[in-house]
Amino acid sequence: MPNQPPARGRRSTARKGDVRERAILDTCEALLAHRGYDAMTVGDVAQGAGITRGALYFYFGSKQEVVTALVARTVEHLWERSRATAQTDEPRQAIAAAMQRTVELWNEHGLVMRTAIDLSLTVPEIGELWNHTADLFIAAITAVLERAGIQAGTRPDQASAMARALCWMIERTFYHASQESREKLQEASATCEHIWLTSAGLNT
Repeated sequence: MPNQPPARGRRSTARKGDVRERAILDTCEALLAHRGYDAMTVGDVAQGAGITRGALYFYFGSKQEVVTALVARTVEHLWERSRATAQTDEPRQAIAAAMQRTVELWNEHGLVMRTAIDLSLTVPEIGELWNHTADLFIAAITAVLERAGIQAGTRPDQASAMARALCWMIERTFYHASQESREKLQEASATCEHIWLTSAGLNT
């Protein structure tokens, strides 16, 4: 069978559009740190990315669309980094690894995640992204709890309901801690890990 020519999409160098889109999203993340969502403008993003406003509108129709794409990129990264948690055999190790990854992600992308939480009730696309991400983490936490011996099910004392409560507790705890300092994130991690271990009956 003759060799087929390489697919166009498999070039080792990034397409120009990909580079520009990444520059737009990177600039948006930096501006969230320096100006915040409300003060940031499309012009600021375009200038920081080294393109014109017109060129930016080729990729995104508004500031809200830029931020939505940034949230999408961040939650994809978040899930990729945390995917292994549900597959780790030993529950204590899974919980410790999950909390360590959570600290790392809030250190790296805390501003984006805080912005996602702030906008999730008013921007439907961001709310859908964030809720879907929460559902993935709830499934992962449920798997850990079940491996620790918690009965499967949705009653308050069963794994699925406990996992949902743990997921949103972790989100709130890290949201508030991230507004203070990196040290507070470590404290938040220790608190959440203790509560998760206790819920799993492992904190003995």
